[in-house]
Amino acid sequence: MNKKDNILIIGAGLCGSLLALRLAQRGYTVNVYESRPDLRTTDISAGRSINLALSDRGLKAMRLAGVEDKVKPLCIPMYGRLIHDVEGNTFPSNYSGRDGEYINSISRGELNGLLLTEADRYNNLTIHFNKKCNGVDIENNEASFYDYQTKTDFKITADVIFGTDGAGSSLRKSYYLERKFLFSYSQNYLTHGYKELEIPASAKGEHQISKDYLHIWPRGSYMLIALPNLDGSFTVTLFLSYEDGEYNFKDLKTESDIKTFFKSQFPDALALIPNIAEEFANNPTGALGTVKCSPWHYKNKTVLMGDAAHAIVPFYGQGMNASFEDVTVFDAILDKHEGDWETIFNAYEKTRKADTDAIADLAIDNYYEMRDHVANPIFKEKRNLEMTLEKAFPESYFSKYSMVTFNENMPYNEAMKRGRAQDKAILNMISDNEINEDEDLNVLLKKVQLETNAILEEDKIAGLK
Repeated sequence: MNKKDNILIIGAGLCGSLLALRLAQRGYTVNVYESRPDLRTTDISAGRSINLALSDRGLKAMRLAGVEDKVKPLCIPMYGRLIHDVEGNTFPSNYSGRDGEYINSISRGELNGLLLTEADRYNNLTIHFNKKCNGVDIENNEASFYDYQTKTDFKITADVIFGTDGAGSSLRKSYYLERKFLFSYSQNYLTHGYKELEIPASAKGEHQISKDYLHIWPRGSYMLIALPNLDGSFTVTLFLSYEDGEYNFKDLKTESDIKTFFKSQFPDALALIPNIAEEFANNPTGALGTVKCSPWHYKNKTVLMGDAAHAIVPFYGQGMNASFEDVTVFDAILDKHEGDWETIFNAYEKTRKADTDAIADLAIDNYYEMRDHVANPIFKEKRNLEMTLEKAFPESYFSKYSMVTFNENMPYNEAMKRGRAQDKAILNMISDNEINEDEDLNVLLKKVQLETNAILEEDKIAGLK
């Protein structure tokens, strides 16, 4: 490999734009082809999450690309969850017992636009919009495109092709259609979908509820969440079954049905969403799915990255962060093996696959936690105990959430295994009245550590580690 290699990136979303920027910074000639118009001049947000949660792993990638200082002003810190019950009462649940640990609400479009603008600064990088990829000849490294502006088809040949074109990746589709090698692929959808609504800013342009939290209205088989925006509004997302249960998207058709549902289940939210019937009718219902596949690459020619390789549901707030971490991991492997694409691709997948599988599974776990458990008394006791331990022992104790979200150097797979064992240990001991917040904290920490290590050892013996 040399810096004269012609690199083609399919997709200029969050992962693709960061990857393009980083490869251009390393001196490679990069061409990026994106099916949509330039989001900096055209609104293309319909049907996609408007804001996302940016946390430590994502910020680490921003530092790598030298743009963290430009990204930070786009962020709104969220220090925990604020739980809303049916009566409108609220109670906070911080993300961490340590000071200075929080996640950030950030506009998808603003962040993507910033990365594209930074990429535009490099003469060795060109971004082509309105060019839809219809497939890739993976043996000859030739990608086929359709130009929406000229209404013509064309083909591009490159030395290396990266597929960062999301959950519906055309490169991944070519992998299993061309049948040049054994390719495993799974796509699993939840029976729930999502719809986005809006709590507008007040007449003074201020947030109507606290902007310091991610708001959750957990209701068992469905839930509502809200993330703050810089303009004083909140993006509200309803997660609801398509067809099952007393309330579902299929049956909520009329304005009366919609308002009756919200009045009975989310009365305090309803009071803040003046155009709920119109938004509910006009905003699309999105699907929630997980994509896993292998291998991620073909020889030394093509490779999948980001959602194209491992799309996940949004309930851990790690989809974007995981894709950004892909670039961080890939960049470190480039440092070690620059000169051999196939070695790089093999090392990248070997390093990364177990971690992306882990965060996919953790995201499903957190879906049920947010929906069903956050208001459960034993869960609240567990969280209070963990906050106490993190505050007292900031260097020795990390909850599963903290391992995943704030420990940027701990692989997701390790965080999942240790975090699950620790959760099991604490819940078991609470249920058996073996621990409580009032006992000596050093003794409490020791009990949790010993029980967690015992469970990890049992999992190892059982072949789960």
